[in-house]
Amino acid sequence: MTSSSAFQADADIQERLQAKQYREAFALLLPRYRDKVFRLIFSMLRDRALAEDTTQDVLLRIWKALPGFAGQSQLSTWIYAIAKNGALSEIRKRKPTVSLDQNDDEDGYNPAVAALAAPEADDSATVSVGQLLDQLPERYRQAVVLFYMEDKSYDQTAASLGLPLGTVKALLHRARKRLIELNKEAEAATAA
Repeated sequence: MTSSSAFQADADIQERLQAKQYREAFALLLPRYRDKVFRLIFSMLRDRALAEDTTQDVLLRIWKALPGFAGQSQLSTWIYAIAKNGALSEIRKRKPTVSLDQNDDEDGYNPAVAALAAPEADDSATVSVGQLLDQLPERYRQAVVLFYMEDKSYDQTAASLGLPLGTVKALLHRARKRLIELNKEAEAATAA
């Protein structure tokens, strides 16, 4: 979908919301955003079944919240904020207990834990983007998914994550550097 047709689709949804035609608005919203919401949630949860369940819960939350959409932000930003919050709630519910002696850096990233959580190495010469993304800290992964995979602008990514613009730019810069490092490491491992 081109950006002009995407803008028009959102405008059609917002017209229906202003006319209090919530059922019609949701009927337009669902096919447009269902997969995007799922991808965002899956990128955070990394579990397909849990992401599918959470997506259903989030879509229900969106349906219930439609009458309260005031149009103060873009529709997509509002939807992504609800999706992100739903995924974070799910993460909090299932968060394992971690030792306080864990050697984390300031972003909560622990290379030893990430290595254990990383998927098994692929026998092929290439490493998938998904495998590399799995190794990124959660904050980096969220920013990368919104900015690169969902084609959000810096401002939209910042609004969706509830972070200042400068923080998002820094996260994306660090994520790119880390992805390059991880890719080089993976290529060296497959070449050996």
